[in-house]
Amino acid sequence: MKIISLFSGCGGLDLGFRLAGFNPVWANEYDQSIWDTYNFNHPETILDKRDIRKINSDEIPDCIGIIGGPPCQSWSAAGAKRGIDDSRGQLFWDYIRIVRDKQPLFFLAENVSGILAPRNQDAFTYILSQFEEIGYLVSFQLVNAKNFGVPQDRKRVIVVGYRENLGFGFEFPEPGTDVLTLKDAIFDLQAEPILVNGKLDNYHDSIANHECADLGFSSIYMSRNRVRSWCEPSFTIQASGRHAPLHPQASKMILVGKDKRIFDHNSPQPYRRLSVRECARVQTFPDDFIFKYKYIADGYKMVGNAVPVNLARMLAKNIYADISAF
Repeated sequence: MKIISLFSGCGGLDLGFRLAGFNPVWANEYDQSIWDTYNFNHPETILDKRDIRKINSDEIPDCIGIIGGPPCQSWSAAGAKRGIDDSRGQLFWDYIRIVRDKQPLFFLAENVSGILAPRNQDAFTYILSQFEEIGYLVSFQLVNAKNFGVPQDRKRVIVVGYRENLGFGFEFPEPGTDVLTLKDAIFDLQAEPILVNGKLDNYHDSIANHECADLGFSSIYMSRNRVRSWCEPSFTIQASGRHAPLHPQASKMILVGKDKRIFDHNSPQPYRRLSVRECARVQTFPDDFIFKYKYIADGYKMVGNAVPVNLARMLAKNIYADISAF
C-alpha cells in the first residue's frame, strides 16, 4: 500500500507506518539538517527536498494515504502562540491542498495539544471543515503516547480522515493499561555518554548517538522537577537538548521556593541530561535507526520533533485493517 509523507522530519511516523505494512514511496522535508538521517534510514523512499509550497500536486506520486505533521511551533503553548496567523501554521493549507488534489483513501496529521487551546478553536474548527469540504469523514483525538506503547508522557492531537466513499470513519484504538517506564526504555544503556557542547568532535564508539548535551541549566529549567524515576514514564522529549529531561539515575529535584528548585547534593548519582540515543529509545526508535548530525542540537531536534514510532505503528495498524477490508 503506497503512501506519501509530508513534513516528514527524520521519519518516525513513516517508520511506524512501514512496520504496519505500508510502503512510503515519497516524502518531503525542507530542513537540510535532516536529509542525511532520512535518506540513511529510509533508502527506498524518494525524498523531495523542496519547499512544499513550491511543489505541484501532479509532481507527487499517486497513493492510498498521506501522512505527516505540519509544523507545530506556532500552535505550541511554549511557542509564539500565533497559530494559523503564523507562516508555519499556514503550512496546514498546503497539506490540505495536496490531500484535495491526490484524493487518497485516508490521511493522518499529527500536531501539538496547543492546537486545541481556546485561542485556536476557530482556526482548528475551520481546518477540520476544510478536510470535510474536500470529501473526508474526519476524526480527531488528543492522545497520550504513554497509553500506546511509548515510555513517555506526550500529548498530541491526531487527525485522521477517511474518504467519504469508504462509508465509515476512523476509530481510535483503546488506550492500553500497561505503561512502559524509563527502566524498560534505557536501563540497559549503562555506558556513559560523550558530553558535547555544540559541534561533535568525537562520536560514541559502541552506541550510536549516545552523546549528551553539556550545557548549563537556566532558571526556567530549574523552575520545576526534571527527573522522573526509573519506574515512571519519561517527561515529554522536546526538540531541544537544553530542555531534555534528566537521567533517572539522580534524585528528584528539591523545591526551595516558588518556581525554584535545586539539585539534591545527596543524590546517589550526578545529574545529566538524557543522551540523544536515550531520547530516541524513549521515542521508541530502534537502535539501528541512526541519526546523522554534526551539531548536538540537531540530534535532539530530530528526535524530539518525531512522532513516536510505536504510537505511529498502532494507529497505522488500525488504518491498514480498515483499508484492507475496503
